[in-house]
Amino acid sequence: MYQIKLQDQNAEIRKVLPGKGCFSVLEYDHDVSTDSYSAFYNYYASKMNIKKRQVIADLNNSSIILQAGAMQMILGNVNISSDVKGAGDFMKKFIGSKVTGESAVKPKYEGTGKVILEPTYKYILFEDISEWAGDIVIEDGMFLACDSTVEMKVVARSNLSSAVLGGEGLFNTSLKGTGIAVLESPVPREELIEITLENDIVKIDGNQAIAWSGSLDFTVEKSTKSLLGSAASGEGLVNVYRGTGKILVAPVRNNGLIATPEGGNTGSSSGATGSVGGAVGSVIGGILGN
Repeated sequence: MYQIKLQDQNAEIRKVLPGKGCFSVLEYDHDVSTDSYSAFYNYYASKMNIKKRQVIADLNNSSIILQAGAMQMILGNVNISSDVKGAGDFMKKFIGSKVTGESAVKPKYEGTGKVILEPTYKYILFEDISEWAGDIVIEDGMFLACDSTVEMKVVARSNLSSAVLGGEGLFNTSLKGTGIAVLESPVPREELIEITLENDIVKIDGNQAIAWSGSLDFTVEKSTKSLLGSAASGEGLVNVYRGTGKILVAPVRNNGLIATPEGGNTGSSSGATGSVGGAVGSVIGGILGN
């Protein structure tokens, strides 16, 4: 029998936030394990919702799959096993890991107890696979954990244009079945736009979609009927999703060149303000990259 106190008494430093299924999140309101050199950056990072977060899985005679190296602590009677079924299966997983950025071997944790994952500065998404008609495709490197009832596969693009020109790569990770998937997102959930299609089309300028239904057909096409018209419109090529399903879009993920009312852009600031902003941006960018 074990006891663990995750949330501090007044929830001023850290608190447990609900997730889905057996998963929840331990969020640190601000970073107190700092020093005089990084205190300035840590203070403003917390104000911008850049916080350390740890995913917690409460197992009750159940099992989950984790990204390799994601586990920090295990409490209770929980056993670890490999998902590798043989040499051939390992080579298949190894090749898949090289094209998707995911780990080749994803350990399985089974039993009764608590599994606490390593902290991350990225944002945590809990996706119920059944709400995606049993198949969700995610951007490379987003997978963190899932119920063992979720099957992970590497899917190839249906055509070369979507891979080379769409910015999504030749291969992506597909999560199928039933259960909860835990994803690491570059932006918080409240910034994501969820689009639901029913035998319809959506066109997106750039790779702003971070997840979409596996049932959707993804291609890259001209924004207008002709190449000259596409060039003249300033849009060029767009990512096109057809069919029935859902898409999660991060419209302000790459906002360094958002136009200002004066016609400039936030990424071209000059003078002292630009220098300070650039320095803070570099530090925060480094934090998010961890």
